Amino acid sequence: MISWSFGQVPFLIAGPCVVEPGDVLPRVAEALARLALERGMPVCFKASFDKANRSNGAAPRGPGLDEGLRVLERVRAESGLPVLTDIHEAHQAGPAAAVVDVLQIPAFLCRQTDLLVAAGRTGKPVNVKKGQWMQAEGMAGALEKVRSAGSGELAVTERGTFFGYGDLVVDMRNFARLRAATGAAVVFDATHSVQQPGQGVGGASGGRREFIPPLLAAAAVAGADGFFVETHPDPARAPSDAATQWPLDRLGDLLDRTLDLWSRARHVAHA
Repeated sequence: MISWSFGQVPFLIAGPCVVEPGDVLPRVAEALARLALERGMPVCFKASFDKANRSNGAAPRGPGLDEGLRVLERVRAESGLPVLTDIHEAHQAGPAAAVVDVLQIPAFLCRQTDLLVAAGRTGKPVNVKKGQWMQAEGMAGALEKVRSAGSGELAVTERGTFFGYGDLVVDMRNFARLRAATGAAVVFDATHSVQQPGQGVGGASGGRREFIPPLLAAAAVAGADGFFVETHPDPARAPSDAATQWPLDRLGDLLDRTLDLWSRARHVAHA
């Protein structure tokens, strides 16, 4: 079970975008477990059993609910890490909650009442991603739906707001605004925030990976409680979000810089 922290140490949600065959998931989980131990921070492994909102209808979506949960159950058992996965429909909440530690509501579905209530009824921690079109204060209702249904461990994730055509902009004020509006831990999704939906090869989402480090640095100083980073041993070959996943072998350095800034900012704030 993961507990969202407030001010003690930030937590990390990380892993490949989607469950895929081969040794990618065990490799990533092993690396993340090592990082958690070495950095003394909570780490939650993330992978989706289905990517139901792909830009291109022919793009791979993942193995689906049953096989995806079997894979995630093995990852959880072998790595010792808590595991998070997305759910897209209310009927998926119960089966997913029986296997994983945290349920996540995708940004495009953050106002779907039946889905939010189903997630809350499981009693599991829930992370709700802010819709790309929503103001921070608009997330209060979404989090309350989950909370009133029975979940007490909540997080809300900032993942950028659409501005113009195909780009996302992160408003650093939103970490304070989301916390004030929802009373939940606030996460910064560094990898989805640099997406350029529909601008990649073959209609897939593109992105600007080079902006992940500066945005993480800014979010660490601005007050995020945790960080969300999709990571892959070979991002160019990832079946989903290839343009924005962070290389696994560079994650430790990225995390060290982010943790240093996070700690310095809190030292100044409490001085």
